[in-house]
Amino acid sequence: MLQSKLPDVGVSIFTQMTLLAQETGAINLAQGFPDYDPPQELLEALARHALTPGHHQYAPMPGLPRLREAIGTQVARLHADAPAPDPATEITITAGATEALYAVLAAVVRPGDEVVVFEPAYDLYGPAIRLQGGVPRYVRLPAPHFRPDWDAVRRVLTARTRLVIVNTPHNPSGAIFTADDWHELARLLDGTDALVLSDEVYEHLVFDGTPRMSARQHPALRERSFVLSSFGKTYHATGWKVGYCIAPPTLTAEVRRVHQFLTFAVSTPTQHALADALEGDATDAHARRLAGFYQQKRDEFRALLDGAGWDLLPVPGGYFQLARYDALSPASDLAFAQFLARDKGVAVVPVSAFYHDGFDDGLIRFCVAKESATLQAAAARLRS
Repeated sequence: MLQSKLPDVGVSIFTQMTLLAQETGAINLAQGFPDYDPPQELLEALARHALTPGHHQYAPMPGLPRLREAIGTQVARLHADAPAPDPATEITITAGATEALYAVLAAVVRPGDEVVVFEPAYDLYGPAIRLQGGVPRYVRLPAPHFRPDWDAVRRVLTARTRLVIVNTPHNPSGAIFTADDWHELARLLDGTDALVLSDEVYEHLVFDGTPRMSARQHPALRERSFVLSSFGKTYHATGWKVGYCIAPPTLTAEVRRVHQFLTFAVSTPTQHALADALEGDATDAHARRLAGFYQQKRDEFRALLDGAGWDLLPVPGGYFQLARYDALSPASDLAFAQFLARDKGVAVVPVSAFYHDGFDDGLIRFCVAKESATLQAAAARLRS
């Protein structure tokens, strides 16, 4: 009889709420994907390379050299205060940031190793740690600002701590690791062998003029950090599933040992199209526009719900909006999310799904990466 490695894990809440949206005809503000297409020039590049002879076979295992070089050039421009990553030894193209994250965990976590996870957390983290035989050690980020309690972090660190997972901007809250946060983490890890996995897939979505800061920009953390990003979030192309991992050569070598047996290589024409986009954008105009683009969506959605009884939490980055609903209902967050989908025609995600123990703080998550017409239609239903 097969014994499940994850007997307590079912279908993700994102899939559940999307299916409920499809069943009920609800507007889907649950799953984190845009309802608009990538830039036209990127679509044209993909079509061009899909018809190019020689672009239909395996790409090199670490990724196309020209794409890795383009990433290295962009990162050097955006992180001018940090050494440029070596495309040959420090950048690996993966099947989305999801595969990169799994490859990192598989590469470094051994049975009994402990991994610090800040909650609420993306639902992949815990199960992927457990599949390696690792032990998640959860630290709760207090609402409404979701900033780390460094005394709580200190208490969970042990000699068995192998990895600390950081997500900035944070899903679901949008909270951002500041320079002080990176400094505190570096201070706590000084003298240990613990590594850092920094999930930065929303890296360009930082609002209100706040400077963005990566783990790569902190000198004491750079040599112990895996930094993950995603073209899906940057180019509104979540279905393309192309991400990358930047890490020092010794850490990159371990990621590639797993990656070559996990997916081996990522779609060749897609990599060429993304390389075209990066090479043709010498000023990083697209990446630099994203903060203003999504800040406008955040502000539009907040204005649409103003005065309707929702307690909208601050959103420093990302493309989600958290809301308390205690003035509207005493229900659990899951029950309230189901009610919104079935009775109001708007699908959302209950934030308890981001906690390993189902902690319910009376919060739901909206995805605001939608056309204005979608946000307006959803808000009209939510105001009713």
